[in-house]
Amino acid sequence: MLFRKDILDRIAKGEVTLAFRRWAKPTVKAGGSLRTAAGVLSIDTIAAIDADDIGANDAQCAGFATREALLAELESRSDGTLYRIAFHRSGDDPRLSLRDDTTLARADRDAILARLAGFDKAAGRTWAEPTLQLIGARDGVTAAEIAKTVGMEKLKLKVLIRKLKELGLTESLAVGYRLSPRGRSFLGKT
Repeated sequence: MLFRKDILDRIAKGEVTLAFRRWAKPTVKAGGSLRTAAGVLSIDTIAAIDADDIGANDAQCAGFATREALLAELESRSDGTLYRIAFHRSGDDPRLSLRDDTTLARADRDAILARLAGFDKAAGRTWAEPTLQLIGARDGVTAAEIAKTVGMEKLKLKVLIRKLKELGLTESLAVGYRLSPRGRSFLGKT
């Protein structure tokens, strides 16, 4: 579930606690969580509804000035069932503190190396450490540049780079990637 930046800012402040989406199949479930740029969201409820059931207060809780503004946005995506998703911000993204942790003991390094080897094995090719090296060579290196160098399709590589982010080794920029402080420490670039 994606949010516009202005809505993410309001989620972080606790001002937005509802979302409305049209989906063929929901991408979140009640009791689950969702990591966003505003932090981790706990999904409280999700229910299929009719557009007629949306009130002015619902629209404001979803970050819209009026019910009509929300309905206009929903009309631009008319396929699928309409869902009302209630959520609350439950904390910061745990990857944020992980990527700032530069104290890597031998066991930490060995665990990271094992995960990178597992990533390579699952992909059927060596990509993880070369990708880290490319990201470490220049902030803002793009997935397209990396994909060309490692000989992989860009969209597939982007999915794999998220695994590096899960380990706290990389950060996404507006364009491209950079090593996190943890990633720099792992590669000895501190």
